Amino acid sequence: MSMKSIRTKLKLNNQQKTLMAQHAGYSRWCYNWGLSLWNAAYIDGYKPNPRKLREVFTNHTKPLYPWMKNLSSKVYQYAFINLGEAFKRFFQGLGKRPRFKKKGKSDSFTIDNCGKPIELNGWNHKLPFIGIVKTYEPIEATTKKITISRQAGDWYLSCSYEFTPTSTPKTTEVVGVDLGIKTLATLSTGEVFKSIKPYKKAQNRLAKLQRQLSKKVKHSRNWHKAVVKVAKQHRRVANIRKDALDQLTTYVAKNHGTVVIEDLNVSGMLANHKLAKSIADQGFYEFRRQLEYKCQWYDCELVIVDRFFPSSKTCSNCGHVQDMPLNIRTYDCPECGISIDRDLNASINLRNAVGLTVDACGRSAADSSGGSRK
Repeated sequence: MSMKSIRTKLKLNNQQKTLMAQHAGYSRWCYNWGLSLWNAAYIDGYKPNPRKLREVFTNHTKPLYPWMKNLSSKVYQYAFINLGEAFKRFFQGLGKRPRFKKKGKSDSFTIDNCGKPIELNGWNHKLPFIGIVKTYEPIEATTKKITISRQAGDWYLSCSYEFTPTSTPKTTEVVGVDLGIKTLATLSTGEVFKSIKPYKKAQNRLAKLQRQLSKKVKHSRNWHKAVVKVAKQHRRVANIRKDALDQLTTYVAKNHGTVVIEDLNVSGMLANHKLAKSIADQGFYEFRRQLEYKCQWYDCELVIVDRFFPSSKTCSNCGHVQDMPLNIRTYDCPECGISIDRDLNASINLRNAVGLTVDACGRSAADSSGGSRK
């Protein structure tokens, strides 16, 4: 069994939106209260944890605030659990030290059904304490907990559930995938997926909305409306990019037995200020993230070649290696005389590199630190 996550927009009335905002505010209040107490305890030499925070809050703090009785008690329990996870990541060096949450930024809360499963069937769903909510698309899932979050003025439901991966018929045994800026992806089979560049297309609209925002009185009613407009435009750009990557990764994972990609140093590539905006607009990291779990869903093997592998510099026909500046879009080999598109040449080299030594996780055994793309 594998885990699958879904996130969908909720169709709420004003009363339900108010209830969601109250729960999100409750979660934020408890998180900030716990963080303040956690920091104070550390200064005094104690070692707090989520269980101790919950005991102190339940026995001493919660009785002082009668309004908390009208909201789900699961909210503060998960707020302390999330705080504990944040500190755990901080101590492991995986994240920054937890900071206080701000109203209107990443508003969310989590609830469960006291250990019982939550059934999501169709368009209408009965959630613990919240009641009946509607979604814009049908959902069929059984989950243990649900997280509700707000983005650009709209509320979203997200959850994870178990499902059985299915093997799909493969049209090609091995395929190399080369990511680029001019084209989003080029497959070794000759298929080309064009770049959509959603941010580039939305730049003028974003600039106009941000100019309008800059002229509003900060924290006024019109200022908040302008903030939501800017956020909705950014969300639209992100959704267009994610949809294109979803379609591409699903097609690649469903129809190919083995997929070979390059271990791109995305953070290093973004250091190139001339290309950083275009690279970020493509979503290279998101492509790899989606491909990793979709290969598990559809019984496909993912092979990641070392980032120092000269896929663009090597002739896919004879193996000759030569320098290939980014402005040269065709690989002309002086040895064998072949003339081929540089992205197609790179994808064929990646396909041919499937025999390289890789570890059990599908990653190259070479050092993954440093380096730049091709």
